[in-house]
Amino acid sequence: MRVMAIDYGDRRIGLAVSDERQILVGDAWTMNGGNMERAAKRIAEEVQARNVGLLVLGLPKNMDGTEGERAALSREFAAILTAETGLEVKFWDERRSSIEAHAVLHANGRKEKDHRKNVDAVAASLMLEGYLRGL
Repeated sequence: MRVMAIDYGDRRIGLAVSDERQILVGDAWTMNGGNMERAAKRIAEEVQARNVGLLVLGLPKNMDGTEGERAALSREFAAILTAETGLEVKFWDERRSSIEAHAVLHANGRKEKDHRKNVDAVAASLMLEGYLRGL
């Protein structure tokens, strides 16, 4: 069974999928955000095609650990994902994930203006790596 991490955003959604043994991050990519229901349907198609058995969704918390408006949107999206896929959704504290993703891209020679294309996929990969290390 594979695990899929999701970095939910209004404009773009980062996705990363583990290998079958849940040791490594396999594929990572982005898709357009927008309508939650439409995004959940597209994710459900990927879940089916890739034999995903668990979803890990980033939960954006404030630096003091409280939850704000973005966290409420993630919780709403989680409910839609569960209804669409039938899978459990685990939340992952994604504080600093985008900052770390930008740092990874910068360290690998990517120009700042090109980060936008990949940062969400890298953030999802970092969340998935963190989750897999905790298993």
